[in-house]
Amino acid sequence: MPRSLSFAIILTFFAAFSAAAQSQDSSAAPPHSTSQDPASPAETKKPKKVWTNEDIPNAKGAISVVGDTKNNSKPTASKPANAQYAASVRKQLDKLQGQIADIDKQLVDLKNFSAGEPSTTASGVKLDKSYQREPIEVQVRALQDKKKDLESKVDALLDEARKKGVDSSQLR
Repeated sequence: MPRSLSFAIILTFFAAFSAAAQSQDSSAAPPHSTSQDPASPAETKKPKKVWTNEDIPNAKGAISVVGDTKNNSKPTASKPANAQYAASVRKQLDKLQGQIADIDKQLVDLKNFSAGEPSTTASGVKLDKSYQREPIEVQVRALQDKKKDLESKVDALLDEARKKGVDSSQLR
């Protein structure tokens, strides 16, 4: 019997404790629901001013307006590029483009050879060339890499000339 009595006391204690916790939760909820205060911060904010075309002439101070003729700056005349520099760049470009043309011819010869067609050179025999042990695909890949490298050098040279004020028409 004492065991059932202690069990009943513990059960009542837990029931009372849970009821107290629920009453605290319910008492905490009403302050959140009563936030309809007339002096809330959102209502006290000043509405933003909407500017129209009629308001601009009456405004005090400087206002930046797109198309305002007072604020237009005169374009500065760029100094002409050095003719000697342009000539040296043109000479370097010609040399690089000649190398690219030679690589293109070599690529065509290698592709024709791999396809079993005759060489594009006049005699077909190159006495100044040695025997190549590399496969044709490797030679083609190496020539393509060399061509990409030369093209990147041409692009870098053109970019540098453009930054120094040389017009592309001066390089042709």
